[in-house]
Amino acid sequence: MSSLLYFLKESLTGFTRNLSTALGSIVTIFLSLLIIGIFLIGGFIVENVVSSVEDKVSISVWISDDASDSDITTLENYIQGLEGVESVGFTTKDQALENFRNSMTSNPEIVDQLDGQNPLPASIEVELADPQMVETIAGQIRDNATFQKICDNPADPADSLKYGQKSVQRLFDLTNYIRYIGIALIALLIFIAMVFINNTIRLAILARRKEIAIMRLVGASNGFIRGPFLMEGALHAIIGSLLAVGSLELLRSIVFPKISTALVWLPLDLGTSTTFLIYAALVVAGLLIGLIGSALAMRRYLKV
Repeated sequence: MSSLLYFLKESLTGFTRNLSTALGSIVTIFLSLLIIGIFLIGGFIVENVVSSVEDKVSISVWISDDASDSDITTLENYIQGLEGVESVGFTTKDQALENFRNSMTSNPEIVDQLDGQNPLPASIEVELADPQMVETIAGQIRDNATFQKICDNPADPADSLKYGQKSVQRLFDLTNYIRYIGIALIALLIFIAMVFINNTIRLAILARRKEIAIMRLVGASNGFIRGPFLMEGALHAIIGSLLAVGSLELLRSIVFPKISTALVWLPLDLGTSTTFLIYAALVVAGLLIGLIGSALAMRRYLKV
């Protein structure tokens, strides 16, 4: 306990002795963790939006009007057995027309222009347990002999599979790019914060090099010499991380409600557990940045 109090006292002394450098370190950690926190919150929001969109990804398998019930049942059973398929449902031609009529309530004259005809095909609607497998599942259905036999366009079976191929692929590509960019930016910010911590501790070591030499002469252990510098780095990191958490909480409580009012469709409510997890991760990340940056500085300049 006495050693910890000594470490804390010495870290506070070093903090005040190199105040401008320490403040620069704290501000760097604060801004880095603030941006990381914004990216984490934004990442969760994007994941929620993507999940809601992915949940709507499905495959419509258009069936020929003269397809037999036994072939339709065979194809349904085959699709249901595919990995990544959650459920399979059959929509008749009449049901397809009724669904179209219900979706065109604002323009009912379009349905009236059909003159009692029904150009819509029957279809098998495929709901996916894993939307990322949509291309694989569509390919397996396309290669199935029963599907090729009863599809709405035997000359081009792929034309009887509808799942927004280009839109789905663009969605998945966009979300993957966002994830990669976020990870790269977070890694860069952590590196910058560690460099500032490293420089701050290095200056503190150089300012106390005579004192450190005397401590070695009287037999002070390496751990006793390292303690104040580790404590100082941790102090910078904790202050910076708490400032970042406080700023994010203000952002969440003041700005988010206004954005939610303007963009009702955007899910900004992360929940208490997710918010706490993000804040805890920032504090832990800040502490690790401070300790690792301090340790690297001591290893290079203190040689203990």
